[in-house]
This record gives sequence, C-alpha cells and structure tokens, in this order.
Amino acid sequence: MMSGNGCSCLESVSKQGFYKALQGRGYQRLVFSASSSRERDIPPLSRSHRLSPSDDELYQKTTVTLLQREAPEVAFIESYSQRGFTINGDRVLGPCALIPRAVLQWNVGTYKDISEDSLSLFYLLEPKIEILVLGTGDRVERLEPRILEFMKKKRIAVEVQDTANACATFNFLTSERRITAAGLIPPPSAGQ
Repeated sequence: MMSGNGCSCLESVSKQGFYKALQGRGYQRLVFSASSSRERDIPPLSRSHRLSPSDDELYQKTTVTLLQREAPEVAFIESYSQRGFTINGDRVLGPCALIPRAVLQWNVGTYKDISEDSLSLFYLLEPKIEILVLGTGDRVERLEPRILEFMKKKRIAVEVQDTANACATFNFLTSERRITAAGLIPPPSAGQ
C-alpha cells in the first residue's frame, strides 16, 4: 500500500492483510520464520516471477501520439543514398549543405573539391557555427591541412567522417541543440 506521498504504509495494514493483497496480485512472500501455521501455508516468493502489464499500473503499456515535431526548424537527416539525402521528409539530390534552418545544394563533386571557397558559406553565417560535420562519401578522406587550419582560424571545429557517420553525428549534435552545420557528399556505393 502506498500513501499519497509515495511512502509505504505497512504499519496501518495487518501483516496477513498485506500478504493477501500481494498474493492477490500474483506475488508470493518470503517466509523467514515459522511463527504461525498460516504463514507457513503461503508458498515462498519466486525470484523468477516476471511482471506482466496486468500485474501493476506502473507497468501498463503507454502510447504516445506525436502531434508535431519538437522543433520544425531543426534539420534531421532521415536517410541517404548514392543520389542524395532525405531531410525532414524532403529529397535532396547530390551534395548538400545543411545550415541551421536551411538545406542548400553544395557545389562540390568529391572531397577533392572541398576548398576554402566551398566552405565560405559555413563561416559567414550568424550566429557562428560551432561544429562543421563533413561527410566525404564512402570513407573518411584526408582534407588538406591548410583547409582545416583555415577553419580553425575562423573558430569552427571541423569533423571529417564518412557520410554515414557524418549524418548520424549531425543528427546527434542538432538534437543536443548545438549550432551545427554539415557538408555532405552522397556515398557512391550506398544502396548497392
């Protein structure tokens, strides 16, 4: 029995009444001593007993109906293929740049096309982006050190990953409400 404040109120219920209430819900009690014949008749508690949803209100099934996305202005990458990406239900063909509240075509073909000019979009934005996630296709590709140093001078952290991991990282960072952008190149072998 629980009181309104969630405390156990065993003092107000007799031991036998309490045990019968538990037994009625499918519980059995442990017998530590043979103090009375009635207590010995109750089988001991089984540690393998599993609760089912009907056993207790705490374990009832719950359903949730989603009426609206939590923050419609936040981009969420749902899937990717060799042709492009699905972002918030919209298909984007080819490489794309995700910035807070916008999805843009990104004018790069491969990781070799990533330059200071192609990254200018990301450092000109206000408010400043904290982290830029770059997805370079099927595998992590090494960018020129001068490009990474250039972004460091602009006070933007750059995370270079394969596109699959870059999508997951971007989704995680935006769910954490970080000011994040992504430059993504579709992996050529996705879906094959």
